[in-house]
Amino acid sequence: MTENISYAVAFIAGLLTFFSPCLLPLIPSFIAYIAGVSLGDLKDSGKSGSIRGKTALHSLLFILGFSIVFILLGLTATFIGKTLYKYQAFIRIAGGLFIVLFGLYLTGLIKLDLLLKERRFQVPMKGASYAGSFIMGVTFAAAWTPCAGPILGSILVLAGTKANIAEGAKLLTIYSAGIGVPFFITGIAVNTFTRYFNRFKKTMSIINIVSGIFLVIVGLLVAAGYLSQVSERLMGLFVK
Repeated sequence: MTENISYAVAFIAGLLTFFSPCLLPLIPSFIAYIAGVSLGDLKDSGKSGSIRGKTALHSLLFILGFSIVFILLGLTATFIGKTLYKYQAFIRIAGGLFIVLFGLYLTGLIKLDLLLKERRFQVPMKGASYAGSFIMGVTFAAAWTPCAGPILGSILVLAGTKANIAEGAKLLTIYSAGIGVPFFITGIAVNTFTRYFNRFKKTMSIINIVSGIFLVIVGLLVAAGYLSQVSERLMGLFVK
């Protein structure tokens, strides 16, 4: 049951990452770049049909690229946690407090200079290619933006509390799905996305606050060891 709630947390964290203010505005540019089309073509309703199939495959390869990086990070985090298994209680409490810290950062209540540094990597690519889309996904994960970093870091901390390495991989796979599913849907419906994005901009600042509150709650539950109890109660509600 604890795993079930952890998976739900990971998927929601992925969704919040996708809708974060520093990532969501870049989605059309990412899709245009990996598919080898212009932003003008993406906004042209007359060309949406011909572009949809092309962007779908490139989007899948892009998602595969960043998912592999995240899963490897999850394996590493869980391996370290398993190696230090006798310190699991300490790791759980310290990890929960770190998640709370990340949450407070997202709400804007505190500032962490380390997370304010954004790293960018330039990948020389000409035109669209399937290998290029995959490499771009890997680069995207490696050059993670600061406002998404706390969410990813929190999931890695959660993975570190797992004694089973496979569970860490599953956790990051589901986190990647939380980003990948809306990314893929946007890729095949990018014309609709660009049309309604301006309306959504007004609520984007709220996403960071919601994400921060979400992480604070999860962090407190992890630190206090109540995550399993919450899972049991939620499962009890569904069973009834």
